[in-house]
Amino acid sequence: MHFGATLEQSIHPPWREHYVDYTKLKHLLREDVAPDSAAAQAPWTENDESAFVEELINVQLEKVHAFQRKKYNELQDRTSACEARLEEVVRQEEDTPQKDSEMKKCLKELDGITEDIEELERFARINFTGFLKAAKKHDRKERGGAGKGKGKEIRQDPKVRPILQVRLAQLEFNKEDYSPLLYRLSTMYDFIRQNLSDEQPTAATEGAQARRASISVGPKRYSSHKFWVHPDNILEVKTFILRRLPVLVYNSQPSKNIDNVGRDPTITSLYFDNSKFSLYNDKVSKKPDAKSLRLRWYGDLKENNEVFLERKTIRSAADDTEGASEERIPIKTKYVNDFISGKYSMEKQIQKMKDRAPDDVADKYSSLVDNLQKFIQEQDLEPCLRACYTRTAFQIPGDDRIRISLDTNLALIREDTLDSQRPCREPDDWHRHDIDDSGMAYPFSTLRKGEISRFPYALLEINIRDSELRSRTKSWIHDLMSSHLVHAAPRFSKFVHGVAVLFDDHVNTFPFWLGEMEEDIRKDPKAAWDAEQKRIQKQQDDETHVGSLRAQVSSFGGRSGSSGGGGGSHRSSTAFPSTSPQGRGTAKILPSIAAHTTTSVTEAPEAPETAESPLDAAGPEAYKKPLENFRHLFPSFNLSRYGRAHSSNSRRRSIPSLPPGVTKPSQLLMHQGPVRVEAKVWLANQRTFIKWMHITVLLASLAIALFNSTHAKMAAGIYTGIAVFAGVWGWGVFMWRSKKIEERSASSFDATLGPIVVCVALAVGLVVQFVVRYRQVTAGGGGNGGGDGPVMTVIPGTGGSSVLPPIVFDGVEWIEL
Repeated sequence: MHFGATLEQSIHPPWREHYVDYTKLKHLLREDVAPDSAAAQAPWTENDESAFVEELINVQLEKVHAFQRKKYNELQDRTSACEARLEEVVRQEEDTPQKDSEMKKCLKELDGITEDIEELERFARINFTGFLKAAKKHDRKERGGAGKGKGKEIRQDPKVRPILQVRLAQLEFNKEDYSPLLYRLSTMYDFIRQNLSDEQPTAATEGAQARRASISVGPKRYSSHKFWVHPDNILEVKTFILRRLPVLVYNSQPSKNIDNVGRDPTITSLYFDNSKFSLYNDKVSKKPDAKSLRLRWYGDLKENNEVFLERKTIRSAADDTEGASEERIPIKTKYVNDFISGKYSMEKQIQKMKDRAPDDVADKYSSLVDNLQKFIQEQDLEPCLRACYTRTAFQIPGDDRIRISLDTNLALIREDTLDSQRPCREPDDWHRHDIDDSGMAYPFSTLRKGEISRFPYALLEINIRDSELRSRTKSWIHDLMSSHLVHAAPRFSKFVHGVAVLFDDHVNTFPFWLGEMEEDIRKDPKAAWDAEQKRIQKQQDDETHVGSLRAQVSSFGGRSGSSGGGGGSHRSSTAFPSTSPQGRGTAKILPSIAAHTTTSVTEAPEAPETAESPLDAAGPEAYKKPLENFRHLFPSFNLSRYGRAHSSNSRRRSIPSLPPGVTKPSQLLMHQGPVRVEAKVWLANQRTFIKWMHITVLLASLAIALFNSTHAKMAAGIYTGIAVFAGVWGWGVFMWRSKKIEERSASSFDATLGPIVVCVALAVGLVVQFVVRYRQVTAGGGGNGGGDGPVMTVIPGTGGSSVLPPIVFDGVEWIEL
C-alpha cells in the first residue's frame, strides 16, 4: 500500500486539516503527473527547489508542530481541571449522590483525555513518517536539462533530508514525552476506582489502561535503560564502569583461534518477519503482546553446532506482569531449515527431555516447541535481518542487582529474499553463506551498499533491580545516565531500526529516533549538567500537580472499595510503580530513571522487609479504616525506611497469626508508664500563648484610647470585642494543645480559625472607622461653609476686626485668653 493511502486511512477526521498535506508535496515534486508529460520532463530549477523546501519545512512542518503543541497544552489544562474537581470532591466529608456523580463525570473525562493522548501520538507518528517519505522522494528525484523560464538550472542534486532531520531534532512533537501527563492520569484513575467500587471498566477505560502500560502496576523487578554512546566516549564509559563493576565473561566456549581468546564476544541475531513486516509494525505501533522472533549465536556460526531460537513478547497492561518476557529453546543448526518449514518438530530433543526431566517440565518444553513452530507457520515468518555486534558485559559474578552491557560495532544486514531476481540469501536456506562460511567480520566491507547499515554509535543498556533504585550507594549510576557521555534512547530496538533503514520502501511507519540520527550526540559537560537540572526542575513541577491532590486526599474520609472484592486485591491495585518520581529528596536519581525506562524483566516480587510497619502492629482493623486506605492510595513521596514501610509492598503482607497462649496487648509498650515530653514542646506551646496575650494587650490599649473620642466609639467597641476574642482563643488553644501533648495525640495541632477571625475583624474595624470619619468631614459640603474647620467672624463693637470663634473639640469649648 502506498503511503498516501496509509495516511488517508490514519487521519483522525476532526484533525484532518492539521495533517501534513502529502498530496501538495507530491504535486510540487511533480509526482502526480504522467512520467512522459511535459510537466514531468521540465527541468528542476532553483525556484522549484525553494518552493518545495519552503512548503515542507516552513509550512507543513510548522503547521503540524504548532497543532501538536496546542493539543498537548489543552490536554494538560483538561488534566488540571480534573484534578481541581477531584479536590472539591475530597473536601466533601459525607458521601452523597452528587459526589458519586461528579467522580463518574471525572472518570469519563479522564477516558476522553487518555483517548486523545493515544490519537495525538498516532498523529505525531504518521506525520513524522510523511515528512521523511516526502524528503526521500525529493532526494531520489532525477534532475537535469535546460531551464526554461523557471529559474536557474540546478547542476547538482541537493539533499533535503539532512536539513529536515536537523529541524526535526529541534522540535518536540516527535519526542513521545507523555510520561508526566500519564502519571497524573494514573493517580486520578486509582483514586476514582477505589471510591467507585461498583463501577465496571468500559471499553474506553480498558483502552486507556492499555495506553498506561508504561506506568501501570505490576510485580516487575528490573528496569532497563538504553543509551547511545558516541565513539569518542566509549573508552571513557568503559573505564567509568570498570571502577565499579568487573567485566563479565559469560561466553566460556573455547575458541579455535587463539587470537580471539580474551576478546569481547561477537553476537549475531537473525530476526524473522514476513513480506508485510507485521512484527515490525506491531512493535513500532506498540500494540499489546507484540512479538519478535530471532535466532542467536555467539562467535562464528561455523564453530557452533547449536543456536538459540528466542521469542520476545511485550506484555499488555492487563497482565499481572509488565514489560517483556522471553521464550527460548536451543536447536541444532542442521535442523533449523526443517524446523522453519515444519518438517521437523524436535521429537528427539523432546523425548530426551521426558527421559531426564520431570513430566511437567517436559510438557512445558514440548508445548513451547509446538507454539514456536505454529507461530512461524501462521505468520509466514522467515529470516529478514541480521544484527552483528560486539558485547562487553559488566556484572559482579553471582550478583545480578546491576547488569550493564555495551554493544559496539553494530552492523545491520539484509537477510531477505524479497527481490526474487537478486535475493540476499538463498530462498531455500535460513542464513547467508557468503558471510558465515567465509567468517566475514565487521565492517563487512565486501557487502553491497544497500544491504548493510552500520550504526554510528555504541549501545549502552543498564538493568537495575528496583530495590537498587532507592540505594544511595548507587548514585554513580545516576551520574552516568545524566552525564554528557551518553544520549538517552528510550525504546530503541535493533530490529526496528534495521528494518526502518534497510526496508524503508516496504514500511509506512518509522520510529521517532530516526530524527536524531543526524544530530551530534556529543555534549558539553557543563551544558549537560544544566540540562539535567532543568529537567529535574520540570519533573518536580509535574509532581506538584499530583502532590496537591494527594495532600487533600490524605484527610478525605471516603469509603474504600475494591474491584477484586478483597482486601488483598485492594492493596495490590493501589500500588504505584517503583520507577515513578518520588519527590525532591529523590529527584537526583529517579527523574533520569523514569525518563529512560524502556523494558522491564519480570521476576518474583521482592521479599518484604523485616521491620514491622505501624499498620501491621495495629492489626487487621487498620486496613479497614477509610482514612488509612486513602493515605495508602496516595502515599507520600518519601523513600526513607518509614516511607517504605508504608508502601504497597508492606500493605501486601499478611498479618502473622500469634502462637497459642499469646494474646495481642491492649496497650503498646511505648504508651505505658508516665508520659515524658521534652521541655521544648511545652515551651513552644507557652510561647504561642504569650504571643496571643501580646495581641490582646495591643488591641485592648487601642480600644481604650479610642473611647476618648466621641466619633470613634464604634471602632473602639469593635476593637474591644476583637481583644476579648483573642484572649479567650489564645487561652483555649493553649489548654487544648496541652491536653493533646499529654495524650501524645497523632492528630494535627493546627488551629487556623482564630487568626482568620482576628484578621477579618481588624479589616472590618478599619473600614468602619474610615467610613465614619469620612462622612463626618464631608457632612457640611466642604469649604468653609461646612465641616469642622474654624470660621472667621466679625463681632459687633470691635471696630470690624475679625476674630476667631471659640474652638469646640469633643464637646468642650476652648477660649483663647
